[in-house]
Amino acid sequence: MKRDAIREFFRRLAEANPEPSTELEYATPFQLLVAVVLSAQATDKSVNLATRGLFAAAPTPEAMLTLGEEGVAAHIRTIGLYRNKARNTVALSRLLLERHGGEVPRSRPALEALPGVGRKTANVVLNTVFGEPVMAVDTHIFRVANRTGLAPGKDVLAVENALMRRVPKEYLKNAHHWLILHGRYVCVARKPKCGECRVFDLCEYRDKTA
Repeated sequence: MKRDAIREFFRRLAEANPEPSTELEYATPFQLLVAVVLSAQATDKSVNLATRGLFAAAPTPEAMLTLGEEGVAAHIRTIGLYRNKARNTVALSRLLLERHGGEVPRSRPALEALPGVGRKTANVVLNTVFGEPVMAVDTHIFRVANRTGLAPGKDVLAVENALMRRVPKEYLKNAHHWLILHGRYVCVARKPKCGECRVFDLCEYRDKTA
């Protein structure tokens, strides 16, 4: 996709949703971090259902540590890999208290040093909490970037780097939210809703459904 088309692509998405945000429910940076860790291989809806009770019982790293693995697991057992995620949630709470005074660090290396936190999770936190212009590439963004011709890449890091180069600076801060939502509700995996797509004419996908 050419530069002018990319700019128009994001202009239209921005026009339709000027203030995009994550669909995960949270009240603090710590809660967002935990929610993103729990969202691996799970839907935002299922995570929200689980974290409402979890965050009521343990809204802070201190409370999460006190709740313990079994207590966390009891709240999140409806989510896939819940035992491993409970272990990571308690462990990252401990490290936040030991290394960062209970605060979520504004540093990718520091975030990625926490249990259960990879590059994508760190990018979500850096973008959503701290407003950093970074790109958290999940399966939705990977699909949209390749299918539309926006930023093709063989793996998530290649797509992330391509998007960082190609997305106009004025749209970069919100770009990953727009792309996730577009992939989740319009440019879906099996039967993309091309008839509802705002960027239909810009998209380079050969098998459009309308």
